[in-house]
Amino acid sequence: MKKSILDYTLKVRVPLIIFVILITFLTTYFVSRQERDGVGNQPVQPIKYSHKLHAGEMGIDCQYCHVGATKGRQALVPSVNICMNCHTVTRKDQPEIIKLREYYESGKVLPWKRVHKVPEYAYFNHSVHVNTGIDCETCHGNVREMEEIIQVKSFTMSACLDCHKQPEKFIPYLENVKEGPRHCAACHR
Repeated sequence: MKKSILDYTLKVRVPLIIFVILITFLTTYFVSRQERDGVGNQPVQPIKYSHKLHAGEMGIDCQYCHVGATKGRQALVPSVNICMNCHTVTRKDQPEIIKLREYYESGKVLPWKRVHKVPEYAYFNHSVHVNTGIDCETCHGNVREMEEIIQVKSFTMSACLDCHKQPEKFIPYLENVKEGPRHCAACHR
């Protein structure tokens, strides 16, 4: 009797337990991918904004709206004032511009939802990268073709280290580019 229970356990229960553990791990791994590396993050914004129109068709430079990229750690999300530089004059009757003007006139901050985010435990400095000549689209994808912004590249440690180890592979448009730092304290401060 004991041998048949042992045989049943080894032939049926153990493989079934291993199968359930494996399926649970794989499901968790793929379902949590967006949370881990951000790829696919596309939150609904309070105002519909077309990067394809503004950055693509109109050719507005990223740094016109995302100020601070050349001077500091963060490329800031645009304030309503920046939008209103143009929209006090142009396309004022469009529904999304009317919403924008309401934020502007009330003095309320527009609650944009962050799309690209480096983990809080990691330090990243935009100015170091931008001032080296690295194009925004190297990390953020071809935003000029995006109607709605979406994170298309991973912001994980391995993604950053890949570029720091082999910059010529990821930024071939820069000549004589140096490898980035790879020591822990460069990003974990």
